[in-house]
Amino acid sequence: MADKKALPAAALRKVLVPLALAQFICSFAGSNMNVMINDISKDLHTTVQGVQIAITIFLLVMAALMIPGGKLTDIWGRKRCLTLGLAIYGIGALMSAVALGLGVLILGNSILEGVGTALLIPPVYILTTMLFTDVTSRARAFGVISGMGGIGAAAGPLIGGLITSAISWRAAFIFQAVIVATIVLLSRRIEDPLPADPSRSFDVLGAVLSAVGLVLVVMGILATDDNALLMLVLLVAGALVLTLFFRHVRAMERAGGEPLLSTALFRNRISNLGLVTQNIQWLMLLGTSFTVSAYLQVVRGYSAIQTGVIFTAATAGILVSSLLAERLAKRRPQRTLIISGFLITMPGIVLLIAMVNGSPSAWAFAPGLLLIGLGLGVMLTPSVNLVQSSFPEELQGEISGLSRSVSNLGSCLGTAIAGTILVANLVDRNYVAAMVTLGVLGLVGLVAAWLLPAKPVPQAAGDAVAPQPLSRT
Repeated sequence: MADKKALPAAALRKVLVPLALAQFICSFAGSNMNVMINDISKDLHTTVQGVQIAITIFLLVMAALMIPGGKLTDIWGRKRCLTLGLAIYGIGALMSAVALGLGVLILGNSILEGVGTALLIPPVYILTTMLFTDVTSRARAFGVISGMGGIGAAAGPLIGGLITSAISWRAAFIFQAVIVATIVLLSRRIEDPLPADPSRSFDVLGAVLSAVGLVLVVMGILATDDNALLMLVLLVAGALVLTLFFRHVRAMERAGGEPLLSTALFRNRISNLGLVTQNIQWLMLLGTSFTVSAYLQVVRGYSAIQTGVIFTAATAGILVSSLLAERLAKRRPQRTLIISGFLITMPGIVLLIAMVNGSPSAWAFAPGLLLIGLGLGVMLTPSVNLVQSSFPEELQGEISGLSRSVSNLGSCLGTAIAGTILVANLVDRNYVAAMVTLGVLGLVGLVAAWLLPAKPVPQAAGDAVAPQPLSRT
């Protein structure tokens, strides 16, 4: 491994800006359409379910291609993948802005923006891990990036609502294209710490199997309300394909090849539990965003701007806790922060359920959204840092792709599960059922966080790398 010269603090801060903006715009894209449901469905002559499918496909494409995207960073180079991803994303945003039908919107927003995101997000986390070499600066950088991701997801409804109400939902995609162009300009100063290695092989079969397996699983969830038999067939097929994927990976490793993912990534207990918490965090954030947005617009008749303004509570919560992330990381172990995040978020979901019949005012949803924002902001950074810091540089491409895939799969499942329950029949009863489901899944995340060891665990035989201490980020 070639030695890398550490960049001055001022140069690192300039590098961090485009990386954080890249995470912001991708997270923004995952939630801003939630407040455009009525406007898009009327303009494109489709249904609420049609818009939900477009949102879910975007998240699904990201989740399915994030692992291959992470692997390609080693072959093509991190800077090149970042730039290529931004270009594809920008084209997709412009195509979405001029879409005249749901099909073109899905091609631009769901497919091209999804592919672009899968290429550009892994380099964001890999470059951060490589450029910010000391523990303190890396924790601060991950705090900024994760915070911007959370703010992007939480502020998506507000910004999207403002743009939609003032101009048009199409202008929101122009906004994305402008931000992407800005990131391209700002990222010119970024230099790849390590050269690309075109000689490395790419596991095409593994990429296909992993993507197909994830797609089938999510399609099965989306088919829940339409056909129980189809749902079962898709879920079973997805499980079988993913089983074939892992058998393929093990076979390649035994033969001395280089599979899409190393099984070493799954032998680190701390990282595995951290991945579960990441998945649940994004599942709860995007699931809540879609459920509350759809309920307020379709059932209560609120406009895009009215719905977006309500979400300022969640944005404020994430912003406040993200700003405190570095200070909290110095004073509390990562395990404590993740557990605390879930314990703060869960009462927020309870409040959102209670407010359905508690008050006719949409502002009654603000306290619950505020708690959810605060809780998620507390635990987003330690979960990411815990996973990324558990592996050496040679595995950063793989673990970054896996980590982002797991997080985006959580976003996808949140929208698919909660959305499927909600759009089956847009009434108070289904809203409550969707939120209860998110709460139950939140308990799963809390259990995973609780199982994290309070102190570092000695490296077991066969582990790829010793886990990083949990007492500091």
